[in-house]
Amino acid sequence: MYTLYTSPGTAGMMVHQLLLELAQPYELHLLDINAGDQRKPEYLKLNPNGVVPTLLIDGTPRIESSALVMLLAERHPEGRLAPAPGDATRGEYLEWMLILAHALQPAYRLWFYPQDLGDGIDHAAVKAGVRAKIETIWARVDARLADGRPYMLGDAVSALDFYTLMLMRWSRNMPKPATSWPHLAAFAARMKERPSWRRLYELEGLTEWA
Repeated sequence: MYTLYTSPGTAGMMVHQLLLELAQPYELHLLDINAGDQRKPEYLKLNPNGVVPTLLIDGTPRIESSALVMLLAERHPEGRLAPAPGDATRGEYLEWMLILAHALQPAYRLWFYPQDLGDGIDHAAVKAGVRAKIETIWARVDARLADGRPYMLGDAVSALDFYTLMLMRWSRNMPKPATSWPHLAAFAARMKERPSWRRLYELEGLTEWA
């Protein structure tokens, strides 16, 4: 049994979608980030970093969205959302998961919250730099999809695709959103047709980029 603590539209949404995609029973707790729910003592006991998501797995709290997605895919191999060790696409899967986790997602953090770097920093310059980095990565992903593959690893959907979709959504209000690239736009339209995406929107009360 799983218990998910998240906030609508945050990094927890891909964990939430995977739970839906895998048809796993879970209890959902939506936190109000603006009200500071993530900093309350009871939540900090679960996640000392004071961020979302947190996933209780058999009562044990686990954190870090990218790790949670990979863990869920491996705990439920029947869902075929991660290449097994020895699979020809395993290397690509791990490589791209870490590109998204260590290059793209942190760049978004700086785009949205350049003030986290402190005073005396040129926030506009920071945003310009990370925007260029974000757009460079999206151009690489678009080129990857240019061979006609429906998903990041080929013909079969994987956890990597749900991660990609979530980060695409985060770009929706940027000067050049990810859907500006044609193959990425087609990919997003394809992924949004999945019932898990529609159900996720209902449960989290999301409306933008539906």
